[in-house]
Amino acid sequence: MLIKQATYLTSVVDKEKLISDEKPEFAFVGRSNVGKSSIINNLTGKKNLAKTSSSPGHTRMINYFEINGGQFRFVDLPGYGFHKAGKKNQSMWAELIESYLTGSECLKTVFMLVDSRIEPTELDKIMCKFLIQTGRNFVVIATKADKLSRAKQNQAKKQIASALGIREDIIIFHSSLNSQGKEQILNYIENLI
Repeated sequence: MLIKQATYLTSVVDKEKLISDEKPEFAFVGRSNVGKSSIINNLTGKKNLAKTSSSPGHTRMINYFEINGGQFRFVDLPGYGFHKAGKKNQSMWAELIESYLTGSECLKTVFMLVDSRIEPTELDKIMCKFLIQTGRNFVVIATKADKLSRAKQNQAKKQIASALGIREDIIIFHSSLNSQGKEQILNYIENLI
């Protein structure tokens, strides 16, 4: 699949304003600073479509991006686990994420991002369990894969699968620097739309 067009659509901070129509959506979720914006920019080939930030917790709303003239959408969910955000904001974002993940009828797949260099965190494990319990289709994307050799990636895949209690074949390694995994993710999307 080739993404020829990608545009920012809207940002939502109120669960009552979540988009509900027939267009397929692919959501990106993960802890703060795991690389959600970077992967969206890499997949679309647009450097600044999703805003990246050196300070974690930058995404505070659900951001919608229209792909290929409305063929489908990418949805960037707020990062979880950013402690400086304060408990009130954390709980507001958690409620917004939960409302989207349980309520969206457009959602085809959740791409759950984890850092390939470290073992999944407790929050990653909670998110994975939540996706399993809600019956959501999901794929785990191990980001920053360029930092690991192929041998280390194989070890990391086993570690991630074991920590999250999932099969290894639903883990894709991705690098925004060298585009490893990009084609695999786009082919996966194409098969679902």
